[in-house]
Amino acid sequence: MKSMPLTAIRHFAPADLAEPEIIHETDVLFRVDAVGVCGSDIHYYRTGRIGDQQITFPFLVGHECSGTVVETGAGVTRIKPGDRIAVDPAVSCGVCDQCRTGRTHTCRDLRFMGCPGQLDGCLSGYYVLPESCCFPVSDDLSPAWAALVEPLSIGCYAARQGGLTPGRAIGIYGLGPIGLSVMLAARAIGITQIAGVDPLAYRRQIAEEHGLSYAFDPMNHKPPSGQTYDVVFDCCGEPDILDEACHRLNPGGTLVLVGIPETAHILLDPHILRRREVTIKNVRRQNGCIPAAIDLVQRSDIDCSFMLTHTFHLSETQKAFDLVDGYSDQVIKAMIVPD
Repeated sequence: MKSMPLTAIRHFAPADLAEPEIIHETDVLFRVDAVGVCGSDIHYYRTGRIGDQQITFPFLVGHECSGTVVETGAGVTRIKPGDRIAVDPAVSCGVCDQCRTGRTHTCRDLRFMGCPGQLDGCLSGYYVLPESCCFPVSDDLSPAWAALVEPLSIGCYAARQGGLTPGRAIGIYGLGPIGLSVMLAARAIGITQIAGVDPLAYRRQIAEEHGLSYAFDPMNHKPPSGQTYDVVFDCCGEPDILDEACHRLNPGGTLVLVGIPETAHILLDPHILRRREVTIKNVRRQNGCIPAAIDLVQRSDIDCSFMLTHTFHLSETQKAFDLVDGYSDQVIKAMIVPD
């Protein structure tokens, strides 16, 4: 089957790989219909690593995907060949202490698509995952929208971690796909006071057109004097903005860390944290929020389509990653589809 592995820093090359096969009775073989380019994929593209996770070339990246079921194992009961699916890229063991207590996303033996030492990415023609990772979607939902479910599920989970309820004021630092997913999840809850922070003017404009109360450029000015938030979401992974974010939190507020820093350490002012009794929460991907994200893309009162800005064929993977890496052509989410 056709595939597009990363063969060096900032370089993809086509390869022919054997098609995956069903091994376990709960396995699902599906054709990959669309793959979203994620910020974590860009980390591997730029540096070959995220933290202590370093890839060995060649390596298949990609984990935001949708597909069409081709074959199922004998023990599969929820889906059948021909079904369209959204995909949870995390495979948990189901038996460790974390899984038994409902924390499958922090499974002791978690395997994630496109992570070194775990699972290959999905920039290929076909893939096999357990049935537990496959979620049926309606036939009229496009492959790109179904692939968008994965980042939206992170936004839904981040909103849950932030304890969002109507009437709360929130700030979102970083208005890329994950920050916008948090915005959409917050709007679905009924949050109306949503501020955004991003240095890219086109992202600020798009966010304001689709639900943000206002946005500002952190490089040139600060939010209005006295503007504070009950919850701040860091969706950019930039350590330098965290102190500013904490200063904007109300006493008893919550800082939710969603973005992945490229640095090994971050610094926070302990006195601000202590005096305002700030709660810090981390977001590890998502936990049980795929159905909520599917509902989100299918809601008539929430428009997610503005996030899907570019589409490329598998043979154009290099072009897609260069575009996202350079924030070119007002890209929000680039999708890669089979040739």
